[in-house]
Amino acid sequence: MNPVFADLPVTIFEAMSQLARDHNAINLGQGFPEGPGPEDIRRKAADAVLNGYNQYPSMMGIPELRQAIASHYAHWHDVSLDPMTELLVTSGATEAIAGAVLGLVQPGDEVIVFPPAYDAYNPLIRCAGGVPRFVRLEPPHWRIPEEALRAAITPKTKFLIFNNPLNPSAIVYPREDLELLARICQEFNLIAICDEVWEHVVFDGREHVPLIAIPGMRERTVKIGSAGKIFSLTGWKIGFVCAAPPILRVLAKAHQFLTFTTPPNLQVAVAYGLGKSDDYFTEMRADLARSRDRLADGLKSLGFPVIQSQGTYFLNVDLSPLGLNETDEQFCRRLVADYKVAAIPVSAFYEDDPVTSVIRFCFSKSDATIDAALERLSRALRAA
Repeated sequence: MNPVFADLPVTIFEAMSQLARDHNAINLGQGFPEGPGPEDIRRKAADAVLNGYNQYPSMMGIPELRQAIASHYAHWHDVSLDPMTELLVTSGATEAIAGAVLGLVQPGDEVIVFPPAYDAYNPLIRCAGGVPRFVRLEPPHWRIPEEALRAAITPKTKFLIFNNPLNPSAIVYPREDLELLARICQEFNLIAICDEVWEHVVFDGREHVPLIAIPGMRERTVKIGSAGKIFSLTGWKIGFVCAAPPILRVLAKAHQFLTFTTPPNLQVAVAYGLGKSDDYFTEMRADLARSRDRLADGLKSLGFPVIQSQGTYFLNVDLSPLGLNETDEQFCRRLVADYKVAAIPVSAFYEDDPVTSVIRFCFSKSDATIDAALERLSRALRAA
């Protein structure tokens, strides 16, 4: 058994989802929408199954999807990519992250990670023989601390993993932070693995700027995207990888020994979706922003100290002003058992020295679900 995986506990995400099932609770912990997703895109996938090609497609992704990704990023981010040599389709963004880490990281390489971070990063780094080096982010602004970042870099540091917009903190990083990372990467000759799956889920007029678009980063960035997040189809598991040809060739070799390829009917549908008008994307953001505001306003009215959500499906509450004398995990476990609402403690996104006062709620739910959760939460602070 590989001890990297054998010794891992059940994640808090699975634990809280199981508690939600056990207590018949409203699950605002797990990050997926309640709706089925855009009907026209789903119909394209169904038609492609019945009338299209259902055998192995190209390992790199069907040509029409790679072209659609290139056109999409040229339009939205002014990034020019060669669809044949700089784009790869994977079976989800997590596979893309795994391929990037397993393909690039060598034993002994150090990788900068910015907790709170997606829980797959550290096991994958260790499975590749790498060593995660942590640069801790803190609420409420979650900005990148330059002094701590520089202090974490050693002669063995070769990579950093950067998630923007950041789950769980729901921040969309400003250009100032991106330029800081670009300077650091160029100064220390680092490759940035950029988890940008939430790139379209940004609010209040914000724009996502990919790190690959910052001057000097074109040849040293792996950009990873997700159709599941763009189109609220999280079960489809269609990921995008963008990188300069020398890097992409290595990632493609890792991909061929992971999943090798990805369902062609879903690729056809995603290619169609990426070509939709700007109105689709702006309306999607507006709909999610309304749900965010519904939950945020309700939580504020109940006395929960809400941290602004700039993107993703999530918003956070900082319990520290409430003086509850319990950790975020203790509060979440009490919440699901006593009030039948599941949330996620943000301390679960840290491996050590966690922030223990912040909890994460998912708002990509129906009005009825949000209102029912708020009604149940209305008693939680009064009883604390």
